[in-house]
Amino acid sequence: MRKIPLLAAAGVGYVLGARAGRERYEQIVTQTKRLLGSQPFQDGVSKATDTVKEQTPVVRDKVSGAARKVTDKVTPGSGGDHVEVEEELAWTTSTDEGPRS
Repeated sequence: MRKIPLLAAAGVGYVLGARAGRERYEQIVTQTKRLLGSQPFQDGVSKATDTVKEQTPVVRDKVSGAARKVTDKVTPGSGGDHVEVEEELAWTTSTDEGPRS
């Protein structure tokens, strides 16, 4: 019998919270849409996209060089054949499906 008042209180709290929660959710959605559509935000997205496009080759070259150094350190008597590492790095930075040839 003690569970009934607890369940009733939980039910009332859930209903009231759900209503208040839905209103707050709608506020957040409206504000988010307004922010995402604003010109300053879109300018920032464009700038970030351009920066990523410009820096991708630089980062790829640095990662390739670092991978080459690691390969030389961990491979006994490596002769400097790093084609597989470079192909894998080229594949991960391309938009194609599969390694570059």
